[in-house]
Amino acid sequence: VQLQASGGGLVQAGGSLRLSCAASGRTFSSAAMGWFRQAPGKERAFVAGISWSGDSTNYADSVKGRFTISRDNAKNTVYLQMNDLKPEDTAVYYCALEYWGSGSDRSGEYRYWGQGTLVTVSS
Repeated sequence: VQLQASGGGLVQAGGSLRLSCAASGRTFSSAAMGWFRQAPGKERAFVAGISWSGDSTNYADSVKGRFTISRDNAKNTVYLQMNDLKPEDTAVYYCALEYWGSGSDRSGEYRYWGQGTLVTVSS
C-alpha cells in the first residue's frame, strides 16, 4: 500500500485548504483512513478519521466544526477540508490507512502512512 498526500501550502489565518491522500496497492473501499499532524517540537496528533464504510467519522476537539474528512472510493482518495485555519494548525499533515478500521484516533492502529504535506498558516 502506498499513500500520497498533497494539498498543503501557505494560507492566511481564516483561510481554507483541502488536503488529499491517494491510496494505491490494495482495495481502498475496505480501508479506514486517518489524518494526523505534527507541529514543530510536538508529537504527532490525531486530526480526523473515517471508517472503512464511510458512515462514521471522528475528529479531534481542536478541529471540530472547522475540518471535514471525506472519502471517494472511486478515486481511492480521502480528503481533509480545512476551513477557518488558525496559526496553531501549522504542521505536517500525514494520512494513514488501516483495513477494516473505524477511523481511530490512535496512531498505533494504522499500519500504513503517507509522507506528509506541510500546512503553514500565517497570522
